[in-house]
Amino acid sequence: MIEAGHFAAFLALALSLAQGVFGLRGERRLAGLTAIAAFGLMGVSFLTLINAFVTSDFSVALVANNSHTLKPMVYKIAGAWGNHEGSMALWCLVTLGFGAIAAGVMRTERPLFEARALGIQGLLSFGALAYLLFASSPYLRLDPAPFQGAGLNPLLQDPALALHPPMLYLGYVGYSFVFALAAAGLMEGRIDRVWAKEARVWSLAAFAPLTLGIALGSYWAYYELGWGGWWFWDPVENASLMPWLIGAALLHSVLVTEKREGFAAWTALLAVLAFLFSILGAFLVRSGVLTSVHAFAVDPERGTLLLIGLLAYGGFALGLFAWRAPKLEGGKPWTLFSREGALMTNNIVLIVAALTVLLGTLFPLIAEAFGRTISVGEPYFNLTFVPILALVLVLLPIVQGWAWGKADVKGWLRWAISGAALVALFALLGVGPMRIPLGAAFGLALGTWLVFGSLWELKRRAIRINRVFNLPRRVWAMTLAHLGIGLFVIGAVAETTGRYESTLALAEGGSGSVAGWVLTLNEVRAIEGPNWYADRAVLTARKGSQSATLEPMKRFYPAAMMPTTETAIHKTGTGDLYAALGEARDVDGETRWVFRVYYNPLVDVLYLGVVLIGLGAMLAMWPGRAVKRAEA
Repeated sequence: MIEAGHFAAFLALALSLAQGVFGLRGERRLAGLTAIAAFGLMGVSFLTLINAFVTSDFSVALVANNSHTLKPMVYKIAGAWGNHEGSMALWCLVTLGFGAIAAGVMRTERPLFEARALGIQGLLSFGALAYLLFASSPYLRLDPAPFQGAGLNPLLQDPALALHPPMLYLGYVGYSFVFALAAAGLMEGRIDRVWAKEARVWSLAAFAPLTLGIALGSYWAYYELGWGGWWFWDPVENASLMPWLIGAALLHSVLVTEKREGFAAWTALLAVLAFLFSILGAFLVRSGVLTSVHAFAVDPERGTLLLIGLLAYGGFALGLFAWRAPKLEGGKPWTLFSREGALMTNNIVLIVAALTVLLGTLFPLIAEAFGRTISVGEPYFNLTFVPILALVLVLLPIVQGWAWGKADVKGWLRWAISGAALVALFALLGVGPMRIPLGAAFGLALGTWLVFGSLWELKRRAIRINRVFNLPRRVWAMTLAHLGIGLFVIGAVAETTGRYESTLALAEGGSGSVAGWVLTLNEVRAIEGPNWYADRAVLTARKGSQSATLEPMKRFYPAAMMPTTETAIHKTGTGDLYAALGEARDVDGETRWVFRVYYNPLVDVLYLGVVLIGLGAMLAMWPGRAVKRAEA
């Protein structure tokens, strides 16, 4: 059956090229039909790949290298994309899927523009499929076939990691169609309201899953790796953060283009950069140039091909931009103290933040090329990225209600002074009675300021129309997203600055304390799972009238010859009591087990904030009748 899938992928390759040709020739109907057909064929091809994993067909090299008969079924299915070749097949499927959906739903009444957008998407699909089939084929056979497979990387045998790649690719690859829209708009010389309305929807369709995908990856690292934190400035984490920052800037810029037909060239450039940073992320993950628990460590030759693709796509788009952007119309006039001015400031800060992350990620590689070893870690990002982003967040509650063109600055100045007083009071209370560091106090004040500002803006808009539930969905979406940012800041600051950490070496019956919790080791027992063995500890945790049982494990997967750490987390309502089991030690003839124990305050508030940002983006995708009434 895998041969049928291989053949279907080659047919999809041919049809994606035909889609590109038809689209660039302006044949909208043919470009749309070939896009849908290519997606259908790639869907069949991907199903044959999943079937090979489900049936443990070890004559397929990919299955033999990444599966095992004892592996649970959900991880057999996830194994289809839990590796370089399979994940590239998923990348191709999603790329073709965006083209097929666009062919069915895009209605701008500009057939040439639509045809060109589908044509560019077809060429992007052709490039991805060519890389898959000729450089990273998942369809290769083994002869003779092994009796048993090597198994999937144990770290990837986790529900969050089963969903993380599809969500992340919906975001990464979603920006491919935004890129196609930008190229088509530049070719036509019209980045206007009609273009912006279409680009906004597709930008949201990429931004929402990218947000949730990053959150899933972060939460997996939090509970699976046993490090006790939620973000480590790992190069692969940074690779997903950079397109997210560019995408956030794009969402704010496209609003100006849609409402005022301004920022036309700038919005088109952001649409191009969002996809190019996604390709850069793929290169960093798959080239082998980075060392990361998240990376697909493959040979540099395939990474070189990705780099060539990045340069080709970037050269084409940026060359087209340089040629056509000067001819785009500038839109209506605006001043610095207006909604346009605020959104442009927002854009500049987000771009600078993305470039800061890029520098911190690539600088060790540049230094290594010159024979020096330099490590760039959390201190660099805390000193650069955090203050840059804090700047725009301080201004957000003030400027989100400014008028287009020119704002009434005097009216908003009183609100700004009140907000500054609130932040200062909160910070003083923090360093005074609450006895927390000044930076932490400012961070908590900033998060509170953002939450208060988002709710105040919702109330202000509701008063204007007398009913809060008559507000357009875009207003609710903005409120959810900005509220989510505030909650994220509160959770991130509280968890980062208020975390307790301790290492305990306990014999059975022994006790130790962390953050007011007394932990007693009841026993450590050997257990067996479907495809692993483990030492499981049973800890009793008590604090006053509260009690909980924690069962951290140290697993070993024989097929992969690899250990993993399975943490135990007790949610207290105000934070997580978090325990990870280490190795056994002999101390004076007594066996003691080492535990890393953390108390992470408000970590769930952090993740709730990220979920609200994603939900806000999803809500904004469907305008509904309320928005139409408001616009009328």
